[in-house]
This record gives sequence, structure tokens and C-alpha cells, in this order.
Amino acid sequence: MVIERDWIDYNGHLNMAYYHVLFDRAGEDAFEKIGLGASYARTRALSNYSAEVHVCYVRELHLGHSVTATFQLLDNDEKRLHFYQELRHIDGWLAATSEQLSLHVDMAGPKVVPFPADILAGLERLQANHALQDVPIRAGRAIAIRRKMHE
Repeated sequence: MVIERDWIDYNGHLNMAYYHVLFDRAGEDAFEKIGLGASYARTRALSNYSAEVHVCYVRELHLGHSVTATFQLLDNDEKRLHFYQELRHIDGWLAATSEQLSLHVDMAGPKVVPFPADILAGLERLQANHALQDVPIRAGRAIAIRRKMHE
């Protein structure tokens, strides 16, 4: 993916909102590959909603930079997905990370519902495969101001 001119803010770098756009586009590609994309929503009236997203901005991106994205399923249960993504500059350096919890939703409600058996089986296979990878060091981070103890 290439950083677009309209995405650059007054500081001269990629505006924070567009990191989310890049992660969303990459996530949609991954969801399509695992059977949870737009066609899944159209044909089954089921989808996934973001419940929580934690983005870390590691290094600035600028106009014309190209990035690639990764997707690693960290965990899942019958109704939720916990996944991690990285945006890397085409030269390999880390630009940003995103960790997300999404909910499986019946669009008629909308209401959180279990995945259909065929989708759940595929997710469990994917999660088992991704579990062979190390858990990313940046996964599971919390937002806090860490204070030094005064002696």
C-alpha cells in the first residue's frame, strides 16, 4: 500500500487516522482469505465488528512511502477474534502495530453470535498454525504512565 497525499497532516507525516485505514485494509484482505470478508457478510448476513483496537505508532510514515502489513491470529473463541498486525515500510522497518479484538455479529440484530461450525473450524486451524509463531513482543501492551519510584 502507498501513502496518499490527502493522508498527510500539518506535521508532514501520515495522520494517525490513516494508520487505521491501512490496518483496516490489510485486515479486510486477511478476513477475505479466511472466509470472513465482504462476501461472507453479503451471503450469510454475518460480520465482525471491532470491539477494541490498540495502535502503537513506532516510526513516522511520509508521502510516497510504501508499506506491507502482516496479520497474526493470536486467539479465538466461539464469538471473538484476537489478532495482531504490523505495518512495515517496504525497506523492512516497523512503522506501527495494531492489536484488535473483534466480535462475530449477526447483522439482523445486530447481536454477537457464535461463528458457524465451518468458519470456527477454519479459525481453529489458522490459530493453531499461527500459534507456532512467537507471540509478538508488542502484543498485550497496556496504556499507562509509568512513574519512577522516588527514594
